[in-house]
Amino acid sequence: MTDNSPPFIPIAAPSITEREGELAREAALTAWGSNHYKFNERFEQLFADYVKVNYATSLPHATAGLHLALAAAGIGPGDEVIGPDITWIASMAPVSYVGATPVFADILPDTWCINPAAVNDLITPRTRAIIGVDLYGSLCDWNNLREIADRHNLILIEDAAGAIGSKYFEKMAGSFGDMGIFSFHGSKSITTGEGGMIVTNDAALNARIQTLRDHGRPPGDRFFQNKEIAYKYKMSSVQAALGIAQMERVESLIDQKRQIFNWYQKRLHSKVDICLNCEPENVRNSYWMVTVVPKHKDMMDKFSLQAELAKKKIDSRPFFSRLSSLLPYKKTNLNHNHLIDTEVIGNHATTHGLNLPSGYNMTEELVERVCFELINILDL
Repeated sequence: MTDNSPPFIPIAAPSITEREGELAREAALTAWGSNHYKFNERFEQLFADYVKVNYATSLPHATAGLHLALAAAGIGPGDEVIGPDITWIASMAPVSYVGATPVFADILPDTWCINPAAVNDLITPRTRAIIGVDLYGSLCDWNNLREIADRHNLILIEDAAGAIGSKYFEKMAGSFGDMGIFSFHGSKSITTGEGGMIVTNDAALNARIQTLRDHGRPPGDRFFQNKEIAYKYKMSSVQAALGIAQMERVESLIDQKRQIFNWYQKRLHSKVDICLNCEPENVRNSYWMVTVVPKHKDMMDKFSLQAELAKKKIDSRPFFSRLSSLLPYKKTNLNHNHLIDTEVIGNHATTHGLNLPSGYNMTEELVERVCFELINILDL
């Protein structure tokens, strides 16, 4: 019996061509012995040139980058690190890895990124760093975060995991902090299957990163003389080869992401009861994930909306939860009193927000189908 039902629409899908396969095969055949890291070095140089930074180091995942950033900065027990209350847990979990204390700040209503005013209010003598997350491709207010960090002599870390290609004027995502971190997970705009990158302009921080990511061996060590207990955070050559192929057409991929968002915006911008990702003046948003947030408290919550779309064979992802509401943090002695107020911005976005299908498989016809079902479900 023929199935005439519409095809399933996934939340994300990569763009993989023959070029990725060609370079991955070359790496598998040739990246051994003295050539072991030649693909990594090429990928890192392409990436550093694109982000306009001095140093880029490939990693197995972005979480490793955040861990290395904190460790390279010497952050540890007794220190506090301020980050957004709404993000994926990997943005803040490394704070616990190094024994420091995470402190969660509310977000802004338009970009859904950390609120600099909230950060400023949370600084104590124990604060050592600020982590800003460029959520779903939107950029943080980096000018204000930089001013706060400099005034209090704090390390500023940019989690640009989902923001490659976003920029403010010509300054690229990942280059605003003392260190920036990217993800190449299979759902991201640029993918190596899994993978990450840490970037910096600081030579001293880069030297620490190189040592910490290789079991405490200084760069260039040929005698296996470890100087400290550290980590094994390296990307494989095959992954790096995939990254090279992706970076060769990175601007084309970002253009495609922006086109997908424009198709959604064309159909949803007139619906006054919802809001989409924003793009402030002089910012280019790379729109990793097209995100919709119903404006009214009495509208359908994200899990119900996700379930209704699933009935129509449309995948989606709930807006990230408030970290302070998750079990690993609720059962600690952390003080979340400043986030109890039901009027905090994060409460509404995390209750109602949803990521819509944003993969490279999306066509205008598929976007039309998603929007049609969304409008009917929400009765817009």
